[in-house]
Amino acid sequence: MHTIKDVMSRDVQVISPDASIAEAARQMRDGDFGMMPVGANDRMIGSISDRDIAVRAVAEGRGADTKVRDVMSDGIRWAYEDEPVERAVAIMGEYQIRRLPIVSRDKRLVGIVALGDLAVREAEPEPAAEALCEISEPA
Repeated sequence: MHTIKDVMSRDVQVISPDASIAEAARQMRDGDFGMMPVGANDRMIGSISDRDIAVRAVAEGRGADTKVRDVMSDGIRWAYEDEPVERAVAIMGEYQIRRLPIVSRDKRLVGIVALGDLAVREAEPEPAAEALCEISEPA
């Protein structure tokens, strides 16, 4: 049985809620990812995605200096690094998310699992296919 830590990426970046959406967009572009956890006082308080920037900022006519906190999604879903991969699949499918922050048992951010991690690193493609089917269902 594979655990989440076997498939997660340890290269995870956190952005401050006081950063600008332009900075968030640059970090996403440079890191080639579409979501970042938002952290304040050593805690994850939400997430910001490229879609949040497009829908909640650009589409509403907000400028590049808009703060992350003004367009981020409050709250954040996560899983423990020592849980089975299927747990990440279940969370990603239930909440229709493509990237899931991973924490240690003392709730420190230690990594992130993307849908692609499940597809590439798993010998069996079923977990990724299952998650993709659930993520892709209309809400």
